[in-house]
Amino acid sequence: MDSKLNNDLSLKAILDRLETKRIDISSNIKFYSYLKKLSYLIVIVGIYYDYKIIAAVMFFLCFIFVLLGNARTKGKLESYKEEYKSEVIPLALKQINKSLVFEPNNGVPHAALENSMLFTRVIDRFVTQDFIYGMQDKTAFCFSEVRAEFKSERQTNKGIVTKWYPIFQGIIFVVDFNKNFKVSTIVRSKEFGDDLGGWLSRNVFNSGNSERVQLENASFNKEFTTYSKDQIEARYILTPKVIEGILKLNDKSDKTISLSFINSSLYVALPLKADHFEASIRTSLTGPDFFSEDRAIVQFMHDIVHELDLNTRIWGKE
Repeated sequence: MDSKLNNDLSLKAILDRLETKRIDISSNIKFYSYLKKLSYLIVIVGIYYDYKIIAAVMFFLCFIFVLLGNARTKGKLESYKEEYKSEVIPLALKQINKSLVFEPNNGVPHAALENSMLFTRVIDRFVTQDFIYGMQDKTAFCFSEVRAEFKSERQTNKGIVTKWYPIFQGIIFVVDFNKNFKVSTIVRSKEFGDDLGGWLSRNVFNSGNSERVQLENASFNKEFTTYSKDQIEARYILTPKVIEGILKLNDKSDKTISLSFINSSLYVALPLKADHFEASIRTSLTGPDFFSEDRAIVQFMHDIVHELDLNTRIWGKE
């Protein structure tokens, strides 16, 4: 049997099985939600008609029933989500690119985020998941969901108060650029303002020899601000074709992307609010669009390789 057909049939069988579980879990959630509301109504009616003891007993019984039911449903939901990630996502990704590997409990390493120079602050708390890696023709790439935060501590009369603030939430994409860069070149969105303490890492500019690069493309300069420690290398990297590719990618994105060219890698930050590669409870798994949003994310990562022409080996690593 053809491997693609076998993959499609396997995926369909899994989705049909999980859809039955999804419907059951969704029904349970609705039932216990209605029962919880009913218990509150019983209390109100009991107080109004002075049946307080009866109302209290019935409320207690409903409360225990809802508590046990929710605990049981929570276990089913966790199992459903784990099965979706372990069985559905890997097969769905193979339909896009056979080389793609999915590791839900891994992600882009913390060191890679620090090296990317895409952040203004030291990351104090870092969560990453849904690691996907593979090859697009000759080019190796990886990406994952990332949530990074920094900590602020303030001394008060009651002690130290700690607050957490977001640095970034979205997807970080790392791809081999097949060129060892001598210096760092950073492309950031002008939405973050012109201050150097904004979107990009202060480490890029601490040496004092980074300069703003004014490129020939007016549309690009209007959308992005570019910094580099070497004007010549920056222009060598950001060729007219690469610039057009970045603009096309940015048009495809709901949020403005940012990029950095460090060592021999290209880092792309794609801000997103919603988590991806998660099992839906509200949406049917057997519908044609069950994987459409996640597919669009994966396709966007493939588009980076295509739009920036990374498969054309014109340099070679030194």
